Amino acid sequence: MNSWLLMGAAIGFEVIATTALKSSEGFSRLGPSLIVVAGYAVSFYLFSLALRTLPVGIAYALWGGLGIVLVTLLAWVVHGQKLDGWAVLGIGMIIGGVAILNLLSKSGQH
Repeated sequence: MNSWLLMGAAIGFEVIATTALKSSEGFSRLGPSLIVVAGYAVSFYLFSLALRTLPVGIAYALWGGLGIVLVTLLAWVVHGQKLDGWAVLGIGMIIGGVAILNLLSKSGQH
């Protein structure tokens, strides 16, 4: 399977797990707690498969950066987290950094 698809799926499961972490209320609610554990387990497994061919630094920057952006957006939608102008600017900078690493940097080439 394509390493980039594995990365996308790993990020998706990590975002779901992290979003459910708030809903688990300190692992006191069973349903969200199970989503957290399963989501992180699948995410790490898929991430490890993607690392067979992707450079770890680039892959982790992508996983972390996009994870932050997507979790923040979901927290805004699902949990009503407020985002001010500085938060939006920061999210934009993270997206820009991930784009630069993946599109312009030669660091990810083997």
